[in-house]
Amino acid sequence: MNRRQFLLATAAAPFAAALPALVAPAKAGDEPLRIRALYNKDLSFSPYATGHRDKEVFVRGYMAPPLKAQSKFFVLTARPMAVCPFCESEADWPDDIIVIYTDEIIDAVAFNVPIEVRGTLELGTYEDTEIGFVSRVRVTSASFARM
Repeated sequence: MNRRQFLLATAAAPFAAALPALVAPAKAGDEPLRIRALYNKDLSFSPYATGHRDKEVFVRGYMAPPLKAQSKFFVLTARPMAVCPFCESEADWPDDIIVIYTDEIIDAVAFNVPIEVRGTLELGTYEDTEIGFVSRVRVTSASFARM
């Protein structure tokens, strides 16, 4: 072993112990929910979506500007959106947004700040009776944090 090989081996030693953890496969619950994988081409729910129904999930995205102040829900978008993608009916529902319902009144986050949401995935048409908001996909009992 020459000097260069010795220095490289010595510098790499602390990382060698961590290497198995870096290349180990992720556990089932360790991957974020993929918003675009929730629908088939005909906008029916995919097997991926139904496999996550009523399960604890986490999803990453962006908070669309809230529809009203003092709200306990917001729309999570796959891409930053400066205006809320509110839809009037489920037929117009885009396939890359999810309604997020929290237990507490939310503090809005700027539309271009990435967030991570954790909660229970619900599927199926639901109309919020308070404001008439219609959704097909929701995460309920959710919490969120900036990434």
